[in-house]
Amino acid sequence: MAESFGTDPERYDRARPSYPDAMVNRVVAASPGHDVLDVGIGTGIAARQFEAAGCVVLGVEVDPRMAGWARRRGHEVEVAAFESWDPAGRTFDAVVSAQTWHWIDPVAGAARAAEALRPGGLLAAFWNVEQPPPDVARAFSAVYERLLPGSLTARQWAATGHGYTALLDRAADGIRASGAYGEPEQWRFGWERTYTRDEWLDLVPTSGTHTRLPPGTLEEVLAGLGAALDALGGGFTMRYSTVVVAATRHRAT
Repeated sequence: MAESFGTDPERYDRARPSYPDAMVNRVVAASPGHDVLDVGIGTGIAARQFEAAGCVVLGVEVDPRMAGWARRRGHEVEVAAFESWDPAGRTFDAVVSAQTWHWIDPVAGAARAAEALRPGGLLAAFWNVEQPPPDVARAFSAVYERLLPGSLTARQWAATGHGYTALLDRAADGIRASGAYGEPEQWRFGWERTYTRDEWLDLVPTSGTHTRLPPGTLEEVLAGLGAALDALGGGFTMRYSTVVVAATRHRAT
């Protein structure tokens, strides 16, 4: 699934939400400088925000289709799985990972990030967590239970927002196990985005649980969600929490 997002990088870049400026600014402020390594750069959504904050960004991306899109947007990207990527002696002030760290082995990833970080550098992995209005969650859950009963997506909509606790704990445990950092911290930034019916249906196919659905099944899902949104008035406001696991690499003794 980690390598399935490149099926439509244009849609991914257009539809996926970005991240709060407050989070980007906090990462930059907590880093000793402005050289950033973006793990799982994708199409460059987060990278563009860090560049706008004055950073120089190098991307690592496992999917060559996503890497190609990011390069066409002007980003420098190296294609590799992060666990086997070679820093080649280069070091950075921050290693960031937007919506990607759960695809990476948490201990090997933290160790590789430490290898690429300068002493005092920051590792920051972050995710956007959806917190939909209850009526929207119920309506979407009903669609998925009807069309994809028992699926991961159906379970996610039945318990929206709770699955990320395990991801955060797994990331923090991997950082601790690497032995290269101080105690990891968790940061949280709340924000909202209003979606029209068409904007939400544009976003849905970019999620990992949808990228590998057969085309006919995906069409049924989109039709069901569209009907649900029509019944709800044609749109809704999604509350997001951007959650961050951050840790500082030990300084040289």
